Amino acid sequence: MTITLKDLSRRQERFVGGHRLCSGCGAAIAARQLMLAVEGPVVVCNATSCLEVSTVNYPYTSWKVSWYHNAFENTAAVASGVEATFKALRRTGKIKKDYRFIAIGGDGGTYDIGLQAMSGMFERRHRVLYVCYDNNAYMNTGIQRSGATPQYAWTTTSESGLVGRGKVQTRKDIAMIAVAHGVPYVATAAVGSGNFWRDYIGKVRRALDVDGPSFIVVLAPCWRGWRYDQSMTLEIGRLAVDTCAWPLYEVVGGDWQVTYTPRQKKPIREYLATQGRFSHVLVPGNERLVEQIQAEVDGNWSRIQALTSMGAANRA
Repeated sequence: MTITLKDLSRRQERFVGGHRLCSGCGAAIAARQLMLAVEGPVVVCNATSCLEVSTVNYPYTSWKVSWYHNAFENTAAVASGVEATFKALRRTGKIKKDYRFIAIGGDGGTYDIGLQAMSGMFERRHRVLYVCYDNNAYMNTGIQRSGATPQYAWTTTSESGLVGRGKVQTRKDIAMIAVAHGVPYVATAAVGSGNFWRDYIGKVRRALDVDGPSFIVVLAPCWRGWRYDQSMTLEIGRLAVDTCAWPLYEVVGGDWQVTYTPRQKKPIREYLATQGRFSHVLVPGNERLVEQIQAEVDGNWSRIQALTSMGAANRA
């Protein structure tokens, strides 16, 4: 079913304003679109993060659903327990409604601290959608590097200067880690200008229909940590996709499908130049760093295209 803005405008908001997230916060946009996608009763388990601490300042909340705050590392474990309890109550007839369950964590609470709990949730096959909003660092605690921080990006714990060149390691491929678990539905999404909201909402709805675990990692730019003007969040999200620094795809039952192909793939330099965290990469003498990043992006995009073509060949 095609999703239109008119449809969304008529839906009741389940994530509302009045919170204390920054203006131009990618996480806030990702959360609002996520909740607009959900139909019917839902329980949200939210790890400690910018999204959590800024949206539930007691006695106020921006969440108009059943919502649970848990520790940084165990959102998937808590969501698993809630889902298992629901199944038990449903079997005994104590609950009649059909609920959906969503676990939300930032990249710190997903790529790193919460990876073990999420892996267990996947392995046990709980019917939970895990959504990671990825802003590439531990933004809530001071912009420290995480497993999601891109190579050569500046953070407060991966400094750039006369010696340092930002984070020296490449980022984890968290979506591929989920695919390796045999998760029935895995997807990437992005907060960005254009129709990326439609791509994201459609993926959330498909994920919630899966009888088992599902995983979506959504790029949520952070102007404080990435060092750009807060009005540029949507444009930078789009640049991430148009340069293929953040490809959009979904994997359904192991079958890969690219969901957005740029009409003209832009050079990675255009994306890097929008963010102060990469300013040191673009100074004269560091051309090889840009070339290295471009090669990494190109290789990853080619790999995803090859996996998509393989899936298409198998379906033919």
